[in-house]
Amino acid sequence: MKAALLSLALLGSNSSIPVADRMPELKVEALCQATTAIDKAMGLSEAQSLADCMRDETTAQQQLQAIWQGTAPSLRDRCEGEATSAGAQSYVDLLTCIQMEEIANSLPNPSGLRGASKSRSRK
Repeated sequence: MKAALLSLALLGSNSSIPVADRMPELKVEALCQATTAIDKAMGLSEAQSLADCMRDETTAQQQLQAIWQGTAPSLRDRCEGEATSAGAQSYVDLLTCIQMEEIANSLPNPSGLRGASKSRSRK
């Protein structure tokens, strides 16, 4: 009974960060375990260890926390979808997606380039 009341109280309380603005909580352990197993099965001479994979994911998660609120919600949603597709969940993939989009958006738009056109070649 007390647990149910506590749950209701928590649901009704105001949080400082709206749910939509919270960074996703990804389950990266399964990805790291699978990656390590695949690397070993392939006989890679420098297979990534579970500890190294988890360290990379934790570092990416920390970097994401610093930029998450400043990232457009549509970009966050799209990149989260990519980072969690096919059952794998990765903060590294999520961070990379956001960074690549930001780099692409910062490049100058090449004006004057129109691509191929059948009507232009018939002059």
